[in-house]
Amino acid sequence: MIIDFHTHTFLSDGALSPAEHIRRAIVAQYKAIGITDHVDFSNLETVFNQIKKMTDEVKTSNWDIIAIPGVEFTHVPVDKIEKLTISARALGVPLIIVHGESIAEPVEPGTNKAAILAGVDILAHPGLISEEDVQLAVQKNVYLEITAKKGHSLTNGHVFKLAKKYGAKLVLDSDAHIHSDFLTESHRKNVLLGCGMSESDIGELNVNMESLLSRLCKQDN
Repeated sequence: MIIDFHTHTFLSDGALSPAEHIRRAIVAQYKAIGITDHVDFSNLETVFNQIKKMTDEVKTSNWDIIAIPGVEFTHVPVDKIEKLTISARALGVPLIIVHGESIAEPVEPGTNKAAILAGVDILAHPGLISEEDVQLAVQKNVYLEITAKKGHSLTNGHVFKLAKKYGAKLVLDSDAHIHSDFLTESHRKNVLLGCGMSESDIGELNVNMESLLSRLCKQDN
């Protein structure tokens, strides 16, 4: 069953309510889903609290899925990422993702490094990430994302190559904004093979994702 840490609802720029989003993930045979709507200083608390209300209800429902509440810092000034991370941790946010330096968007240079130094959980679609920043991610235990999202995925091969060279932990996420973006097992495998992974590399990624999921569940209790 699929684990996907990076998705969006209509609390930012997604299409569905959190409830429908989660329900459709169940139908897509997801084991776990992270709801990580876009935030900055203006909406961090409001958005996270709304997400958490729904994910807390899922815990006491008969829905067979793990729903992790989180946020994605998006286009936050580089020199403010650490401050926002501290604020999010103080709110009890278990899953913090930063919108990395994708070549598909004008992300401020230095975002990757600032996110890693701040100790976020996942650096999403980090684009042409430097070798120095990959090594820093290893030191800080920050996961780097392989993405199925069109445009952002153009640099998956580069991310995997450097992650393998230096031993950085990887996740694969959909960055879904609607249920039709959700991963299937076959598409998931094709994305991973397409970035150059072997079957053993895929197995290692799956183990790392299970480990991260276990950690996040503990933090969300």
